[in-house]
Amino acid sequence: MEHHARTQNEKLEVKTTTCYMCACRCGIRVHLRDGEVRYIDGNPDHPLNQGVICAKGSSGIMKQYSPARLTQPLMRKAGAARGSAQFEPVSWDVAFATLEKRLAHLRATDPKKFALFTGRDQMQALTGLFARQFGTPNYAAHGGFCSSNMAAGMIYTIGGSFWEFGGPDLDSAKLFFMIGTAEDHHSNPLKIALSKFKRAGGRFIAINPIRTGYAAIADEWVPIRPGTDGALFLALIRELLEADAYDHEFVTRYTNAAELLDMNADSDAFGLFVRDPGLPEVNPLFPQNHLWWDRKTGRAVRHHTPGAQPALEGSYTLDDGTPVTPSFALLRKQVADSTPEWASGITGIPADTIRRLAREMAAAARDQKISLPIPWTDAWGQTHDTVTGNPIAFHAMRGLAAHSNGFQSIRALAVLMSLMGTIDRPGGFRHKSPYPRAVPLSAKPPNHPDAVQPNTPLANGPLGWPAAPEDLFIDDAGEPVRIDKAFSWEYPLAVHGLMHSVITNAWRGDPYPIDTLLIFMANMAWNSSMNTVEVRKMLVDKHENGDYKIPFLVVCDAFQSEMTAFADLILPDTTYLERHDAMSMLDRPISEFDGPVDSVRVPVVPPTGECKPFQEVLIELASRLKLPAFTTKEGTRKFRDYPDFVINFQTAPDSGVGFLIGWRGKDGDKALVGEPNPRQWEQYANHNCVFHYTLPEPLQYMRGVNGPYLKWAVEHGFRKFDTPIVIQLYSDVMQKFRLAAQGKTAGRQPPDHLRERVARYFDPLPFWYEPLELAATDQARFPLAAVTQRPMAMYHSWDSQNAWLRQIHGENYLFMNPLMARENGIEDGGWIYVESPWGKVRCMARYSEAVEPGTVWTWNAIGKASGAWNLGPDANESQRGFLLNHLITDELPGVKPGDARMSNSDPITGQAAWYDVRVRVYPAEADADHTLPQFAPMQALPGSTGVLQRIVQTYFAGRGEFAARLRGAGKPK
Repeated sequence: MEHHARTQNEKLEVKTTTCYMCACRCGIRVHLRDGEVRYIDGNPDHPLNQGVICAKGSSGIMKQYSPARLTQPLMRKAGAARGSAQFEPVSWDVAFATLEKRLAHLRATDPKKFALFTGRDQMQALTGLFARQFGTPNYAAHGGFCSSNMAAGMIYTIGGSFWEFGGPDLDSAKLFFMIGTAEDHHSNPLKIALSKFKRAGGRFIAINPIRTGYAAIADEWVPIRPGTDGALFLALIRELLEADAYDHEFVTRYTNAAELLDMNADSDAFGLFVRDPGLPEVNPLFPQNHLWWDRKTGRAVRHHTPGAQPALEGSYTLDDGTPVTPSFALLRKQVADSTPEWASGITGIPADTIRRLAREMAAAARDQKISLPIPWTDAWGQTHDTVTGNPIAFHAMRGLAAHSNGFQSIRALAVLMSLMGTIDRPGGFRHKSPYPRAVPLSAKPPNHPDAVQPNTPLANGPLGWPAAPEDLFIDDAGEPVRIDKAFSWEYPLAVHGLMHSVITNAWRGDPYPIDTLLIFMANMAWNSSMNTVEVRKMLVDKHENGDYKIPFLVVCDAFQSEMTAFADLILPDTTYLERHDAMSMLDRPISEFDGPVDSVRVPVVPPTGECKPFQEVLIELASRLKLPAFTTKEGTRKFRDYPDFVINFQTAPDSGVGFLIGWRGKDGDKALVGEPNPRQWEQYANHNCVFHYTLPEPLQYMRGVNGPYLKWAVEHGFRKFDTPIVIQLYSDVMQKFRLAAQGKTAGRQPPDHLRERVARYFDPLPFWYEPLELAATDQARFPLAAVTQRPMAMYHSWDSQNAWLRQIHGENYLFMNPLMARENGIEDGGWIYVESPWGKVRCMARYSEAVEPGTVWTWNAIGKASGAWNLGPDANESQRGFLLNHLITDELPGVKPGDARMSNSDPITGQAAWYDVRVRVYPAEADADHTLPQFAPMQALPGSTGVLQRIVQTYFAGRGEFAARLRGAGKPK
């Protein structure tokens, strides 16, 4: 009777919001009973995942009630050593006062002494705005550690990139290549698309060293050696050009293949596109006076002259005597020696397989061409009765990006996709709003130390897209201004910064020391560092006078991680179920191919303990520091809180462009652009937390060169200019840097010790080179490539405190090909050592036929430091789990004796090259029973919810008092 009465009085609710158990951002329904989260499922009315949910998403309930939750601000105890995890609770008033005093002093004296770096957050429009308003250039998110090569390589070529900004149109494709993509990328939407694609008879080819996840259902697995993908793409390009199997019309009209290059080797414009000064430039950032050679009239004409027949081959002379050639001719010359046999020796893929793959592409483009009855008009006024497409789709991610040759490899892939005529056409790669963007984007970083001034916002955002040496952020001596050396001659196109270099550079004081480092949601003392053991030492290292080399370290996180032990001040963040978030068009939206889509999170439960969303922390600090965008002219606070900020912030006064595109206008009756709507959050909450705007069909394709779309994009705040986005098969941006390195141009030139480096790697056409780490490695002693993958059921290190997901991944193995393992005397399940030139770990081995023989791999971030995440000191994660990062170096020795050490990163973008490490494996001691290295157990932090572990374990008996007790965790008694 008593149980029946209790059930009758229960309050049952279902609330919709957006998942944050990975970066996919699926729609979810959260089922509550008496305020407790009881169940999470996918929202069938959400456009992204259509009700599909994964293990991570459904286990969000265990993240909410995790024993590792932080619930109150903590200050390191006076006299306690950093890293000892000895903290005492403080109020938010004390925390804010401490930060306000420290940051106000830095802003008034030297703003760059404050650095803000964030992990895989989804609020970079806000964090970037805060950094810009503060006046510090030292800001970036996780991208340089993740896949900045993917973004940069593709955006500098086609104006868009995979995942949030574009992807494969599998609804219309017939042939699909997935390359270097692990099973966590784009998760549920990609599963849905692959299922439909396979059922429709599509052919799926996976090119990867490892066959897991999506590749398990591929029709063909093509094993490839890590870091060699670029060689494969160049060979495929060569085969397609040799067979004359590229899309002639698309390449001629919509890429710069026919544009003429200055071939006078003595000219300071050598290798740049010739421009007719007598023709209108239109836009100095993206000049429209490039020339074609018209075969019909035998003379140079403005590109896209009606009726012209542009040459793609040959050498010509302009009226002023300048020798010229179409850029396509140089591309053909560039790949002339990239034969399948050459690529086979590098990639391990048989030459016949490479030839067959090229033939399959050519056949799909020839025999299965798509034609849709959709009229459209291109940017030069030519009308087209149909939208056509070649149904060959690609998808690639970190497996290509996380190498020091990744930028050029991804450029090669983008060129291959473009030659096949697959860009923003049905069945190929399709852009997602707000992309495509200009090549390169018009946003530029600051370009001189004078851009950083006390109590003054930066004129430009701290990140940007350089187009020439003049855009680098360097001083008059050519030295870097940013702490991570982004946008310097070392890493000129570091569009996402170098998060992985921040601690090393700050510790060393190179190029200068900093004072305060604020880290949000990034586990820099564990899996977000390339040299974990050394970084942990740097964080506690002191000057001779006893001061820490990094004076003040603030960590904001929802959980007790390896990183929190090293903080001086801990700010407890909320979970995604406790706060507002905006997946904004100003940042990383969830757009579909047919139009822009943004989404939000809304709180479904109140904050735990004294947790505050990091967004609220930034709004509060910005208001206290009187940053101009956050305060009125009179100096009073402009925004009440983060939800108020999202509603009322506009990119420019009265622009009508804000964080969200749905239900704008005072009455909520406008879309995309309109005045702030005070009920905007309510409108999103009432519509599954998502807004989907469908473009008219004539605007959905060929958007880089679709005249009406480009005008629409300017009118609605998606682009600044309506000039066409011509695909850059040949990059004159790269050539400008090369010319500077060769001393052929006036203005900025690299320091002498970097000239050769810049000249070599800034090739305007893609090429393959061996990853830089291999030159510093004895490859006979360390013959195996070692890589990590994120599993589908875990995301970074966020989930090792999740009671459900720990049952799937509580320990990890090093997977290896059985033939290689047996040759090295290694048993399946046996204990082994894995050694690189930089470190050594002990772990367990596991045989797998699904890995190419020269590669070993493991799951990322399963292994944990003892006691971290409030796990027991003897938990499997620390005793039978390991971290491959212990074997990776963040710096490489100089090529010649006396050379300075350089970041182990792509020399173009600064992308962390954490897939380049080489190792050897051998059996461990017979009595080995735990992994190495080990660290002293981390103690629980004050106010953590670990005291409720037993309640968590019995939670599903349905005790209604659980949520109330958890909400009160950490409150003063």
